[in-house]
Amino acid sequence: MNNDDIVMLAEEFINNSSNNYISKENALHPKCVGIKIYETPIFAFGSADDELYTKYKSFDIIGSHFLEPAEWLPTVKTVISFFLPYTDKIKTGNSVNSHWPADEWLHGRYEGQQLLTQLLEYLVKAISEAGYKSLAPSVDQRFVTGSAAENIKFTSNWSERHIAYACGLGTFGLSKGIITKKGMAGRLGSILTELNLSKDIRDYNDIYEYCIMCGGCIDSCPIQAISFGGGKKSLPCSDFLNDVMEKHNPRYGCGKCQVSVPCESRIPSK
Repeated sequence: MNNDDIVMLAEEFINNSSNNYISKENALHPKCVGIKIYETPIFAFGSADDELYTKYKSFDIIGSHFLEPAEWLPTVKTVISFFLPYTDKIKTGNSVNSHWPADEWLHGRYEGQQLLTQLLEYLVKAISEAGYKSLAPSVDQRFVTGSAAENIKFTSNWSERHIAYACGLGTFGLSKGIITKKGMAGRLGSILTELNLSKDIRDYNDIYEYCIMCGGCIDSCPIQAISFGGGKKSLPCSDFLNDVMEKHNPRYGCGKCQVSVPCESRIPSK
């Protein structure tokens, strides 16, 4: 099994899954029925012993609660990071109302996350059955979110964004999202495996290298939680997501900082 095999498995899974389409039974509005959630995923493969993972334990980045790849899987050799871009209908739907997230986006965030979990489990099983121990930290029983752990400032013990950066998938934007070659409007996932795959080159040096600091996400944020000086403030963002959850339970999300901005679907030109 090699890199291309894993990419092909993921592409076939996403493109052939009926769960990649909003069903009539789940649709919040008739306009959502049949909408495709994700386009074809993109991948980056990184080394499990990258020095960045040790640096992530710094309180200024994530914190000591961050678990390095080998703490999840002692025999790990490769970190696989991928990005699932939302379709245009999910993105354009969320560009209409300037405050509340659109029905399309709520489906992308909720049903889309369910499909992402299914993809992670599918890939882990396929690689493991090929003879290589593998796991996905975000669905592992040891995964702890920031809101549930001690003395954690809205960070988890495994950060998909920081993993994507380390693997070479993209850099951070002002809104703290990851800008990939397919933009930032979508979802991230990652897998650890003892399969020794060829590694991608991280062709950037600065954490904000792909961000043009245009301020589009500042203008798009419905609660003014983003600024040039402070980036995105997690507490008001979290409070707003709780308001959305109250309104649309079990669905939640916002994503306003990811749409109608230059980095929505690509790396913006400087």
